[in-house]
Amino acid sequence: MVNLLRRTNGLSKQESSPMEKRQLRKLHRKRILARMNESKGLYLFLIPAVIYFIIFCYLPMYGIQIAFKYYSPRLGIWGSEWTGMENLNRFFDSYYFWRLLRNTIGLSLYNLLVSFPFPIMLALIFNEVKSPKLKKAVQTISYAPHFISVVVLVGILNLFFNQGNGLVNVLLNKMGMESIGFLTSSSIFPSMYVWSGVWQNAGWSSIIYIAALTAIDPQLHEAAQIDGASRLQRILHINLPGILPTAIIMFILDVGSVMSMGFEKVFLMQNAQNVETSQVISTFVYEAGLINSDYGFSTAIGLFNNVINIILLLTVNKIARKISDTSLF
Repeated sequence: MVNLLRRTNGLSKQESSPMEKRQLRKLHRKRILARMNESKGLYLFLIPAVIYFIIFCYLPMYGIQIAFKYYSPRLGIWGSEWTGMENLNRFFDSYYFWRLLRNTIGLSLYNLLVSFPFPIMLALIFNEVKSPKLKKAVQTISYAPHFISVVVLVGILNLFFNQGNGLVNVLLNKMGMESIGFLTSSSIFPSMYVWSGVWQNAGWSSIIYIAALTAIDPQLHEAAQIDGASRLQRILHINLPGILPTAIIMFILDVGSVMSMGFEKVFLMQNAQNVETSQVISTFVYEAGLINSDYGFSTAIGLFNNVINIILLLTVNKIARKISDTSLF
């Protein structure tokens, strides 16, 4: 029994017999089941989430194989003819490949560089507001746009920036200036897409940083004030380092979805005039798969997109772990 307990603690592992190993495994299983039984209520809450991911994330992986087939709905996934890398080679050799890649990466990086720091700045500003009523009011106003649907948001953009009768162009005309095609210009489209997203989501995204700021020890600020530190110095040397681990994790997640542009908003804002910069991989997959019924080709493009995202996620995660010891895994 003493030897068994010693081996349970990681001692005398090499001397254990097969019977003792079975007993150890049995004891280990009993401990795991006992811990799970203690938290069975929490595990019940996890069941819907697990079912969701199995149905909508893991089961669809079965269909990835059509990226390497000439898919026919009549023959089904298994019955369709294998084509190997033909679908991917067709995409790489197409004249629109570099345009799609440039638009997707350019729009994503623009969005990342602009939208990532804004929630951090908002959280720092909210944290410095001393009046509780004013803080709640400002936070509520900044959160509200997040709950506007993408369709409504694009409708609002049309009401304000339409070249014919949009509010902004009406005001420009009254001031003697010519109308500007905010929604039809290929050069203006990226800015319209990115800054409208900042307006809609910056407030909501700041919540996680506000939560991180509340976890900072108030004694650090008290000590800094005693030493004569100004408010700006306390923000730079206490608040920013305090939320840095959270910011790194969020940055890794954002980089991991660089190639996954939101389809709905781009598609709704897209038109014949701005297609030169608004045509991204996600909208092209929609056209190739659902409109042209080229399922194998569209699946191959989507697979390529996801592989790039995974590579970026792993690379940035590894760099972050080496630089700051903070990473997803």
